[in-house]
Amino acid sequence: MHKTIKNLIMSGAVVLTSPMVLGVAYAHEAIGNNHAYLVDGSGRLVRDGQGQCIRTGSWGPEHALAECGDAPKAMEEKAMEPAPAMGPKAPAMAATILETDALFDFNKSTLKPEGKAKIDDLIGKMKDHPEIESILATGHADRIGSDKYNMALSDRRVKAVKAYMVSKGVDAGRIETVAKGESEPVVSCSDVKGAESRNNKALIKCLAPNRRVVVQVKVQRESK
Repeated sequence: MHKTIKNLIMSGAVVLTSPMVLGVAYAHEAIGNNHAYLVDGSGRLVRDGQGQCIRTGSWGPEHALAECGDAPKAMEEKAMEPAPAMGPKAPAMAATILETDALFDFNKSTLKPEGKAKIDDLIGKMKDHPEIESILATGHADRIGSDKYNMALSDRRVKAVKAYMVSKGVDAGRIETVAKGESEPVVSCSDVKGAESRNNKALIKCLAPNRRVVVQVKVQRESK
């Protein structure tokens, strides 16, 4: 069994600076700045009468020296140490698992039949995902008209979609709505000639993808 300085003092042994006194011998190995073992004034390991290195109170498995025969034992001791306490679990991350959109006629907030069909399909698929956490519906408008008007128009559109989903049995408390106005277009139509007005039929047709409500169904998943 390895002895520490404390063990030697308590057992009545005395560690001196000359070799082979009271059964304590000095080793010939120099260990530099390793303070986990008792060393003499020359930095050499001090061994007891049985030839074992004498550990100090600073000794730990990470300080084990092969010349002291501690390396294999240190690995065993390290393996027996309790695992470090786990920190708080990382928060869950919201992942979009289902998504659809509904398009609207120019300057309208009435949900069209094809939009209703898409939402009906989405609601049907939601039944296969009981882990669904929330639903986010985001309303958008094209750039024709003032920012203020288009913000209000996108809000009316997203509320129309929410009302339809609620009418189909979806809990209103699970549906979050956001109005983005004209701030997030998916097409620019910069190559269409003419003024940006309700009279520019070509521009209105080109900007159709921007007149939409996007519905995202989110589920909570554990982050890695």
